[in-house]
Amino acid sequence: MSELLFDKYDHLSIRCPKLGHELTFAYCRREAGYLPCPRVIRCWENFFPVESFLKETLDAETWDAFCRQAPPDKMTTLLDLIEKAKVRQQTGGSRKEE
Repeated sequence: MSELLFDKYDHLSIRCPKLGHELTFAYCRREAGYLPCPRVIRCWENFFPVESFLKETLDAETWDAFCRQAPPDKMTTLLDLIEKAKVRQQTGGSRKEE
């Protein structure tokens, strides 16, 4: 796979509904470790053909793992956000999560 094709859209950015701030496609492409964020298609489909891009750039095993990943339920997400807020408050830290 050509590196040019692989990072073709990495510079594009949008506001992430999950994290609440602006992120590049490069982050979304690897948000879940070696897998794209489970929401990547929903978030980016109006900007470029993200699903076909991912199918072209991910190998079959990775594409299958991406399709099978289940987003966390709302309670898990809320508890995770509460824990992150507590840590930020204790450390007086930044909101940046990249």
